[in-house]
Amino acid sequence: MLYNIRIRSSDQALKLSKIAEKYAFDIWIQGKTGRADAKSLLGLMLLTIENDVQLLVPEDVDVIALEQEIEEFRVN
Repeated sequence: MLYNIRIRSSDQALKLSKIAEKYAFDIWIQGKTGRADAKSLLGLMLLTIENDVQLLVPEDVDVIALEQEIEEFRVN
């Protein structure tokens, strides 16, 4: 599944990283310059500040709780 998101500050990057760490499945951030593990704060900082990116989540996992937690980051 793909979610379009935007991270506006280092505090939001830290928050998203902590959210991703809660889940056993892989969560990736795809930006213009590459892909990083969403559980990696450094990766998030390199790809995301002030840029729209995509959050990639496997299709075969339950994402209901994750969707609620990332709502503040989502863009259309």
